[in-house]
Amino acid sequence: MRANNAGGYGTRFGTDFHKTPRGYRALLISKSIMEYKHIPVMLKECIDGLNIKPGGIYFDGTLGGGGHSLAILERLDGGGRLIAVDRDGDALTAAGERLKAQAERIDFIRDDFKNAETHLDGLKIDKLDGVLLDLGVSSYQIDTAERGFSYKLDCPLDMRMDRTRRLTAFNVVNEYPESELIKIFFNYGEERFSKRIAGAIAEARQKRSIRTTGELAEIIKNAVPAKFRYADGNPCKRVFQSVRLEVNSELDGLYESVISLAMRLKPGGRIAVISFHSLEDRQIKRAFKFIESDCVCEKGAPVCNCGKASEGRIVTKKPLTADADELKRNPRAESAKLRILERK
Repeated sequence: MRANNAGGYGTRFGTDFHKTPRGYRALLISKSIMEYKHIPVMLKECIDGLNIKPGGIYFDGTLGGGGHSLAILERLDGGGRLIAVDRDGDALTAAGERLKAQAERIDFIRDDFKNAETHLDGLKIDKLDGVLLDLGVSSYQIDTAERGFSYKLDCPLDMRMDRTRRLTAFNVVNEYPESELIKIFFNYGEERFSKRIAGAIAEARQKRSIRTTGELAEIIKNAVPAKFRYADGNPCKRVFQSVRLEVNSELDGLYESVISLAMRLKPGGRIAVISFHSLEDRQIKRAFKFIESDCVCEKGAPVCNCGKASEGRIVTKKPLTADADELKRNPRAESAKLRILERK
């Protein structure tokens, strides 16, 4: 198995995997596989959209449970290769076991896909045949209480996709200035009651630290006026999304990374991106539009001075969404949008 991580090539999954006793290691793997449940969103649409070449090199920047990766591998022959990236160690462990039958054709990397350039250069891969990004949080991360993503479970405030990072939801909620919380809730969550909620958090943490998701959820609910509290679903949704985006820097560099990965594609290669909220989707749409555009000069300029030529074709003029059958099986696919671009 090829194996790499952010800290250097050669350490499997970037963990102390080999240092654990064999029996305990097996227990950890089986536990991860049993617990890591994640239904791949719009699987058929993604695989069809990638137009997979049997001997191609493909990049899955958000491995998760390995569902999309497995479908890609099933369409590759002996000359094909998959670069499988995720910053969640649990995901890499579970997916590594799930995909072990085809491990010789996989490079596992523990890192954020936004650092793809460094790893692709390290692997001496100049061009790719396809790229898949499934943005957002996985079902496993939401449903595992200790990860601290869910407002429906009372658990420690964490929300880290990569648990080696220092910044947690606890730090954001308890240490960020009130003014910064207002910005985060408004900009990342489009929360209309950002000031009220941030003020309630600032007042509560003066008495004692806010330590659990349940405590935070209760503060949010009480801060939202009663008549608006459940107007758009659970009032905690937007604030929890905002904190998660801040903890994991999910929007930072997303636009640039999508363009960078698209530029790695061979002619005819495709990039497929699934987003789950408008902030992500806007960046994907803007990145694809930039790649497809012949000119990016300011509107009204009499002559084009940028010299840019179109380097791709948007395959999905409107984003694809999950059909009714999929939504019955996986309600969390409701907000998913899939955009696909082909390199010229």
